[in-house]
Amino acid sequence: MQIAQQIISNSDERTADGVITLDYEGRFLRRKRLVTDSGEAFLVELPETVSLSATDGFMLDDGRVIAIRAKPEPLLRVTHDHLPRIAWHVGNRHTPCQIEKDHLLIQQDHVLEGMLRMLGADIEKLDAPFTPEGGAYGHGRTHSHSHSHSHSHTDDHAHDDAHDDAHDHADDHTHHTHHHHQ
Repeated sequence: MQIAQQIISNSDERTADGVITLDYEGRFLRRKRLVTDSGEAFLVELPETVSLSATDGFMLDDGRVIAIRAKPEPLLRVTHDHLPRIAWHVGNRHTPCQIEKDHLLIQQDHVLEGMLRMLGADIEKLDAPFTPEGGAYGHGRTHSHSHSHSHSHTDDHAHDDAHDDAHDHADDHTHHTHHHHQ
């Protein structure tokens, strides 16, 4: 079985040696056995987890390239007269979002759909390839990550509260404010 240990950018499926169709979640991997659309199995073994785009390709050990095609998946097409406001609400929930000139595409989610309808958005359900924006820091994903908040205190007092507010962005959450009394 061939092994892919390298990803190449700007792969063109018309000139590639094979194609694999992966949905958004399937394009987030490090080590996995995959099968091309024509049935050839290969192993992906990368040094770290990566978020792949539909223009990337797997470089196999024998030099062949397997191009990645984005698989159609259930999405919501969101339109509104003030689309930036709607985009803010989607982003505030750390939801992967594909931004187009006159609409947004997000994965189907009944909770988000209800919220967006309450905000006056028009929603259309469809199946289409999903290629959302990458993260602001080049991570490529805007969910399922955690981060810690650091706190500095200038008040002159002892303080025993732990401040490891790590959380997973897969769920809605609120950030905590800390009040200190002297």
